Amino acid sequence: MSPVLEVVGLSHRYGDKPVLNGVDFSLAPGELGCLLGPSGCGKTTVLRLIAGFEPPMAGEIRLMGERVSAAGYALPPERRAVGMVFQDYALFPHLTVAANVAFGLGHLDAAARRERVRQMLATVGLTGRERAYPHELSGGQQQRVALARALAPRPRLLLMDEPFSNLDVDLREKLALEVREILKREGITALMVTHDQHEAFAMADTVGVMHEGRIQQWDSPYRLYHQPANRFVADFVGQGVLLEGRVLNDHQVEIELGVLEGYIPTECLGQGGCSSCGRGCRVEVLVRPDDIIHDDLSPVLAEVERKAFRGAEFLYTLRLPQGGRVLALVPSHHNHAIGEKIGIRLAIDHVVAFKA
Repeated sequence: MSPVLEVVGLSHRYGDKPVLNGVDFSLAPGELGCLLGPSGCGKTTVLRLIAGFEPPMAGEIRLMGERVSAAGYALPPERRAVGMVFQDYALFPHLTVAANVAFGLGHLDAAARRERVRQMLATVGLTGRERAYPHELSGGQQQRVALARALAPRPRLLLMDEPFSNLDVDLREKLALEVREILKREGITALMVTHDQHEAFAMADTVGVMHEGRIQQWDSPYRLYHQPANRFVADFVGQGVLLEGRVLNDHQVEIELGVLEGYIPTECLGQGGCSSCGRGCRVEVLVRPDDIIHDDLSPVLAEVERKAFRGAEFLYTLRLPQGGRVLALVPSHHNHAIGEKIGIRLAIDHVVAFKA
């Protein structure tokens, strides 16, 4: 099945400042993608180039196999059949909800417009609010209207620019899950950009972690968390620490808490690698909070240095006997004091190590 969106070798700069450097990815029909990264990494520029607001300096963008952008060339936005949901919703304050949703349906007759508006408001759960104005709605409801308006013309691709950033933190992930359900039900292909990994993981099938104008890893949320491609991804996605370790052979690495079996950095393997000649490369092993289990029967004791209460659990910072530090998520009925020593054990299923 041909991709809906193909981005090939996309590069761009503003003045002397490069913002994109060889970005490549694609979206299959019905796939929900996300570009995730810190401010200034280039993710919003990718969205602008796909929308057709400006041409790229190099590379190509194809929609349904049609080239819509290349160096010095950009098909006008209105001819791309691409929907857009903006960070600030961009609703017309003087128009009703129904009129906002109908804005892009001028090609339909009045009866068809009314029916499409009815369908879209039912889809986003706003039946009965047709005559309301944007200022009479909550932030979440306004975002639903913006989504309905973008979906009404049946776009080939939906783009979303930080769509939940104006909402309360507690509402963001909930609405992201609801929007995902709507898009999946409608069979829409979509690309979102955000700096919030919880939104990205709730919403997307595939996430591209961006840094300094490049996609560092384009993968499922699960693999980004458990099998990060490099230190930046490991640090940006989730929480964790890097513990010093030593490669024993092509499948084992030793850290302060014991010997682990799993992925060994490729530069430590093969002919001339330290695992083959017995030198034992120094590596740094990623340890996530969920890799550390609180166990009162364990002989390994760690000192509580810091604790953060999160309702159902504590996030403890623990000091190991030889000075290393790890994080641990522990059910909150285990309320240990700062300075107390608690038993811990390792439960690592995905070993990720980087050469020191």
